[in-house]
Amino acid sequence: MRVLMFTWEFPPLISGGLGTACYGIVKGLLKKGVEVDLVLPTKEEVYFPMRKESDVDDLPIKFISPQKEIEFNNTVFTTSTEKYQYVGISSVPESYISVKEIKSFYDYFKVFVERSEYKTKVPFQEVLNNIMGSENIFEKVKEFTLRAQRYAQTLDYDLIHAHDWLTYPAGIVAKTVSGKKLVCHIHATEFDRAGGAGDIRIHNIEYSGMTEADSVIAVSRYTAEMVISRYLIDTAKISVVHNAHNIDIKESEHKKRLFKDPVVLFLGRITLQKGPDYFLEAARIILKKYPKVRFVMAGAGDMEKKIVHKSAKYRLKNRFLFTGFLNGSHVAEMFENSDIYVLSSVSEPFGIAPLEAMSYSLATIISKQSGVAEVIQNAIKVDFWDVKLLAHHIIELIEKPEYRKKLGLAGRHEVELIKWDKACDEIIQVYKKTMKRQLS
Repeated sequence: MRVLMFTWEFPPLISGGLGTACYGIVKGLLKKGVEVDLVLPTKEEVYFPMRKESDVDDLPIKFISPQKEIEFNNTVFTTSTEKYQYVGISSVPESYISVKEIKSFYDYFKVFVERSEYKTKVPFQEVLNNIMGSENIFEKVKEFTLRAQRYAQTLDYDLIHAHDWLTYPAGIVAKTVSGKKLVCHIHATEFDRAGGAGDIRIHNIEYSGMTEADSVIAVSRYTAEMVISRYLIDTAKISVVHNAHNIDIKESEHKKRLFKDPVVLFLGRITLQKGPDYFLEAARIILKKYPKVRFVMAGAGDMEKKIVHKSAKYRLKNRFLFTGFLNGSHVAEMFENSDIYVLSSVSEPFGIAPLEAMSYSLATIISKQSGVAEVIQNAIKVDFWDVKLLAHHIIELIEKPEYRKKLGLAGRHEVELIKWDKACDEIIQVYKKTMKRQLS
């Protein structure tokens, strides 16, 4: 079986859980003999033929241009960055960024770029350029969709798989051109991202994608219920396939330490959906009793400026720290240096970060309003709005290091059983069921 897959994220093109999930899915499918032609929003019109499990880690070494009909494997690159730049892999994909957030990002970073000491520094200018490009996100989606028509006409595949609203139009066009069945994967809705009504254009695309799809995969029951109630999608074509996490780190008895005292970590986008303000309020309560505890907020987002100002207003000083956006090894380093992980999301379709935290044996507290709460037991679950209870549980973990360690180890052992193999078996079953309808 070969799948034509459209996604807006895939390592190293990654900004959140979508890229991590797609990596696990593609690698798991390849392991089980399902081939994938992967299409990303690259500057150059290329796709990535995935034929064996190791191909997911070779990206973007192997890519093909359907127009030029030549393979670029023999091109010589001196650094990984050159490879990424060659095909136009962006450092700031917009998968989980709402249109409203993009404008806030632009205003926020513009201040830095206009300061004289930053004007000559390329990284900030690149970030600004990416964000300015994101302002016209719908033009990017349009271009991606036009490419999809050419891929649909030239490639040989059995099924189409599109991830989230940015690629749904591409999936619909590919289905129309080829006559092949379409599976739409919903990782997050506009209701989740915007914390309310959001952008009507995105709603319409999400509705059209899931309506036109022959099958819809939701990452949790929480998300499936939202798809049914908010988008009125036929329940018969919805399947729930929870995300997973393959542990590839060795358990260590001696953690690296940046700080002597306990470290409580928030890792995610600093935006309304993730509830960073609830994490801050809990920190404020705890630091009155335990002034030496460190709270770290790792990530970036449109609420970052507000949280920084509020932290200063509360005089939390260097007990509440900001790292900015982290990726790859920096994320791993942050987990290694933390003791407690908190997911305070207002609305979380799934939430892979808690699984990652638990794989590092971190005691973990998660929002009841999350899909991940459906699959894990060895984590403390609270309502996102109950700041006092959140603070109480964090204090309990601080005061009882043995309990904290026990919960962390139990969480790690539980995550070891939540593998992409099982999730991919379920996805393949959705594929087979969808294709069977095509033949009947």
